[in-house]
Amino acid sequence: MIYKDIILKGTLSKRYKRFFADVKVNNEILTTYCPNTGSLKGLLDEGNEVLVAKVDNPKAKLKYRLEAIKSNDVFVGINTSLPNVIISESILDKKLFKEFSGTLRREVKYGTNSKIDILLEENNHKSFIEIKSVTMSRDKGIAEFPDSITSRGSKHLIELSKTASTDTNCYLIYLIQRPDVRSFRIAKDIDKEYYRNSLIAKKNGVKFIAYSCIVNEQGIEIKKEIKIIND
Repeated sequence: MIYKDIILKGTLSKRYKRFFADVKVNNEILTTYCPNTGSLKGLLDEGNEVLVAKVDNPKAKLKYRLEAIKSNDVFVGINTSLPNVIISESILDKKLFKEFSGTLRREVKYGTNSKIDILLEENNHKSFIEIKSVTMSRDKGIAEFPDSITSRGSKHLIELSKTASTDTNCYLIYLIQRPDVRSFRIAKDIDKEYYRNSLIAKKNGVKFIAYSCIVNEQGIEIKKEIKIIND
């Protein structure tokens, strides 16, 4: 996925009120939109290098959007709206996810007042795909989710558990927006309920997949599938 907006480099000053971050670009402090509701644990040190999009939308309240923060010498994508786009593009161009086929629709209502990120339909078969954006890596080489308690994430696991059946495959894809990880695990010390619901989902047939990504000034590209640690 290639960034559509002009990308600027800067350094992080601070994040505040969850959706705002001050960034220094060419000695000017810019107030940017932070498109991530998580804690961004491990990424928010003052002075960290960042990538900022210059928003080409006259109706936008903020003219800049925080896209990535450098940690351990690699950029980590923090925009939670991009993983759905990245996975959709990869399914449609058939370079990855060759096991997926059919008509692709996004944000389709299902279950109890929920929406699935991607629905694939082919003949009488359906594939429901939920996508989670991952940024956290507390232990070297290991990505983790979630980075804060997520009741919404638990709800999605419960809905997928109820939906999985013989004619319906359900997937949960963890898209890790950083390249410096070799494996993934659920951060059960951060959200025990999410961890318990993930075990129920697996037992009911939901398939879990994790991919790492390369993030740079041009955009974000899926790197490879990585191992999921079940502990």
